[in-house]
Amino acid sequence: MKNIVLIGYRCTGKTEVGRHVARALSLQFIDTDEWVEKDMDMSVLQIVSKYGWSKFRDVERKIVARVSKQPDAVISCGGGAVRDDSNVENLKRHGVVVWLGARPEVIFERMKGDSKTESQRPSLTEKDGLSEVKDVLSARVSKYVAASDYKVDTSDIALDEVVSQVLRIFKRNKRLLI
Repeated sequence: MKNIVLIGYRCTGKTEVGRHVARALSLQFIDTDEWVEKDMDMSVLQIVSKYGWSKFRDVERKIVARVSKQPDAVISCGGGAVRDDSNVENLKRHGVVVWLGARPEVIFERMKGDSKTESQRPSLTEKDGLSEVKDVLSARVSKYVAASDYKVDTSDIALDEVVSQVLRIFKRNKRLLI
């Protein structure tokens, strides 16, 4: 079976939705950021602080190539994974890609309320807060559109509804996933 791949910006629900979808379908759950952290034995923030974004992206590319080939998985990708064409190619070849999106203001509010933001999520630009979210999201939207087979807007719906929508996508495309 092909994988279900979740892409999108930070705090759009990829990890939580992915865990719930994997559990509901009895599939393996893979978070590429977690695999990068295990591979490097340090947090994303530590990797970026010590080695820079290019090293993080190099390791991420290797992880995506590896995990995308594993069958029967729900894969949650880091927000910037779609910036690399080889990542997108591997993920699409081996899965159905669902973009979890949200409005910038919603993402920013979620980030402020997320304990991982300060301790584990490095800044993506020199800007602060909402300006960074808007700028980075704007730069990535075309990549998310090109990479995705489906989009679910998580801005105004609860986690359970997002999970239900992803499960409906799975059930509608079950033949394509085999």
